[in-house]
Amino acid sequence: MAQITLLKAKLEDAEQLTSLMKKTFDEEARTWLGRVDSHIVDYNIQPPGYDSLHTTRYMIEEHTYYKIMEDGQLVGGIILTFTGSRFGRVDRIFIAPLYQGRGFGSEVIRLVETAHPTVTTWELETSPRQKGNLHFYEKMGYKRTFETEDEVCYIKRFRGNEIAVENEFESCNLEGATFYQTNLANSAFGNSTLAGAHFSNINLSSSKFQNINFRDTLIADLNFSGSRVKHVEMSGVEFRDITIENAPVSFERCELMGTRFNHCKMGNVEISDCDISGMKIDGVSVEELLEVYRMVKK
Repeated sequence: MAQITLLKAKLEDAEQLTSLMKKTFDEEARTWLGRVDSHIVDYNIQPPGYDSLHTTRYMIEEHTYYKIMEDGQLVGGIILTFTGSRFGRVDRIFIAPLYQGRGFGSEVIRLVETAHPTVTTWELETSPRQKGNLHFYEKMGYKRTFETEDEVCYIKRFRGNEIAVENEFESCNLEGATFYQTNLANSAFGNSTLAGAHFSNINLSSSKFQNINFRDTLIADLNFSGSRVKHVEMSGVEFRDITIENAPVSFERCELMGTRFNHCKMGNVEISDCDISGMKIDGVSVEELLEVYRMVKK
């Protein structure tokens, strides 16, 4: 078997990784959905942003992203996230179609487990349509924990090599608990439910929120200065009574069709290189547009 190695991905690898991921997941869509542009939405077969260079750059910066190499040739990638020192998640793994069926996936899983020996619990999810994936993960020791018509969730535990770590809690029922004047700095929460939780007078500076369901959440009285919001689904979100001073807000590569701005101060706002169908603004000031409109009406 050829020599398989893992190398940490760098930003200069983003274009090649994006191209390879797109080719791989598009082939998966053809295999399991019948076509690339199928009407069936399956985010395990075609994950959000799988064909986006900007998403790849984000994942390289914010996740643990390994290139899968065969004798120096890029053949795939694997993206991981970690909760504390003992809990890991395989977010995505892809092997180029040309290299599948040669045992590369099994070797990659073993290499990842070896590279992160403190992790005693690994989790992942896949589509029930991908029959090959179900067989593969179960062969690698993963057990089904949850299953719907859209996804199958797996977990793999290593017993006998656990390292006692202070302040790590697993499978605890703390429903209804109250924490007051509590130091939880640098804590990590994963694969947990915080539905209905209430946070007030909390310092969350430098925190990270990834892969979170914030549906119907109230966010108020917060200091977001210097924060970044990336790759977020915000359909139906409302922004009201927001103040932005001293540093401009930037929207790049956003889909804002149908968005409404009412009673807002928009002095010095610039719109460029955007799809502005219906807005009739493209490098021309609103005042100039209104002046032309009034002249035509006369």
